[in-house]
Amino acid sequence: MAATDQLKQPDAAMNGSISSNDREAQISNSGSKRGGWITFPFLAGTVTGLTVAGMGWSANLIVYLIEEFNIMSIDAAQIVNVLNGCTNLFPVIGAIIADSFFGSFSIISVSSVISLLGTILLALTASLNSLRPPQCEIGSSLCKSPSKMQFAVLYGGLALGCIGLGGGRFTLATMGANQFNKQKDQGIFFNWYFFAFYVSSVISSTAIVYIQDNVSWTLGFGLCIAANFVGLVLFLLGKRFYLLDKPNGSPFTSLARVIVATLRKRKLVLSSRIEDYYQEHNNGLANNIGVGDQITPKQSFRFLNRAALKTDGDIRPDGSIAMPWRVCTVQQVEDLKTLIRIFPLWSSSIFLSTTIGIVMSLTILQALTMDRHLGPSFIFPAGSILVVILISTSLFITLIDRLLIPTWQKLTGGSLTTPLQQIGVGHVLNLAGMVVSALVESKRLKIAHANHLQDQSGSMVPMLAVWLFPQLVLVGIGEAFHFPGQVALYYQEFPVSLRSTSTAMIALIIGIGFYLSTAIIDLVRRVTDWLPENLNSGRLDNVYWTLSVIAAINFGYYVGIIFLALTASLDCLRPPPYTEIGTSLCETPSKLQFTILYAGLAIASIGLGGAGYTVATMGASQFDKPQDQAIFFNWYFIAAYSSKVISATAIVLQC
Repeated sequence: MAATDQLKQPDAAMNGSISSNDREAQISNSGSKRGGWITFPFLAGTVTGLTVAGMGWSANLIVYLIEEFNIMSIDAAQIVNVLNGCTNLFPVIGAIIADSFFGSFSIISVSSVISLLGTILLALTASLNSLRPPQCEIGSSLCKSPSKMQFAVLYGGLALGCIGLGGGRFTLATMGANQFNKQKDQGIFFNWYFFAFYVSSVISSTAIVYIQDNVSWTLGFGLCIAANFVGLVLFLLGKRFYLLDKPNGSPFTSLARVIVATLRKRKLVLSSRIEDYYQEHNNGLANNIGVGDQITPKQSFRFLNRAALKTDGDIRPDGSIAMPWRVCTVQQVEDLKTLIRIFPLWSSSIFLSTTIGIVMSLTILQALTMDRHLGPSFIFPAGSILVVILISTSLFITLIDRLLIPTWQKLTGGSLTTPLQQIGVGHVLNLAGMVVSALVESKRLKIAHANHLQDQSGSMVPMLAVWLFPQLVLVGIGEAFHFPGQVALYYQEFPVSLRSTSTAMIALIIGIGFYLSTAIIDLVRRVTDWLPENLNSGRLDNVYWTLSVIAAINFGYYVGIIFLALTASLDCLRPPPYTEIGTSLCETPSKLQFTILYAGLAIASIGLGGAGYTVATMGASQFDKPQDQAIFFNWYFIAAYSSKVISATAIVLQC
């Protein structure tokens, strides 16, 4: 993928949405130094408190829904997947609002208050008998369902909790990175941010979950309330030390202007002179800046360069824009190109999160059917088994930062690992985790059948739950590679005006992944008998094998996109262009160039073909009536052909 100007000028790019003038003004107007590592204790304390609270009520939620609200196990897993999807979509909304209107500080503060209110509601459902149904009698299959009022209070608490937890999670990461000028310091901050996040998650998934299972749900939720409150107070206490970003209006407006201006000037002939393109307006001296400071429109997606092409009436005498929806700056055009370039790589991570979401929910259900003893007397809660992922991720984030990267630098003569390399390693480890999951589940089912437990609902398989640890360790190590790698990639590549949104893109990926995991589980339940209420009579191993195939196809798509991007961005991977019009003497590609080109095409086509019409089948399976299925197919093909038209026109026109 082509590097952007932000990577060439790290000091300017990595300042986030805080300009150098804003930094100087904030520092000079305060009696003490703003920004830097003095803010780290407050930000680390905030992420610790909010994560302990959020993970404290969500980590054991499947068990809470099954035991306290009499919800069926697979349905409980589906509810949690939807909730996780919401929790990871709201960071994007929060980041957009922070960038556009209120700034990061306000969004994080309000989100923390909303999260606190949601946790209080959940605590009330645990402490007041009137807010939950009576418990099932031992051995009875007739359990009373929650009333509408009980469901309303439960879902209200969950909604407020996920809005609050998601609204400020990744905005806090961006605000923290904005406190530093140097890219090295920002990278260190991201590593320690995720370390604090995962350590806090470990605390929630062990100590608080243990209290919920063995003491009381009320006390467990009460500790979540206390942690949320402490995190909010610490964040507010650090305000006088923060460098605060100022919202500059919606950055998406400028992107829309580029599209509109391009369409309005679609018939104009592009110019090769840099002077014909509109640069930034600075204090009334627009386009009087030195040539060395001007941005040259890039040839990739050059059709969009028309948006910055100056024509009569576009510019006022003082150099400012007279018609905002007819001309844009070169920087705004390049910002849109950056988003277009990053989208294929971003999309490859969606199925990565989908497989993780399915494993996280189904592993808890597996643990409920297995022997969870650690030692002769201690039985760990089923909801705590996911702590294996968190511990693995926390440890390997530290190892990557302190051991693997320094070792890599010594072996390669000082070069750093790239985010693309880290994401690729994460793909491979995730695939390995799916394969191990399938093998372990096959063994569990054999033991269940050998003991004739397939027809005994609620029976425990005589197999230790620690057999589930290896698959979770692989998934956790994979997260240690691909999650920080994705955050770093988006933060470096996204336009400066979209800094908060860039770090929230990982949350958007996770959110979509959880929604897809819900759809896949629902599809499996509709068309197969692999996921019955009693897992001992099902074929969960087939689900994991299917996920392994999906993970392999998705990794191929990822590698293919990188290969194709390299052929477009590196001159050495394609033959030189012809220089004489009408000549038939053109240099053919070398064997290496052909190899990389065909490899990219082959891998990308396998990835595209693997999901193409399977999506149509999956979509139709969401409906029971043939009429609804027919309507879905009509709209599916409308969307498919409309997308092809867009690709064959807008994207092809850049060539």
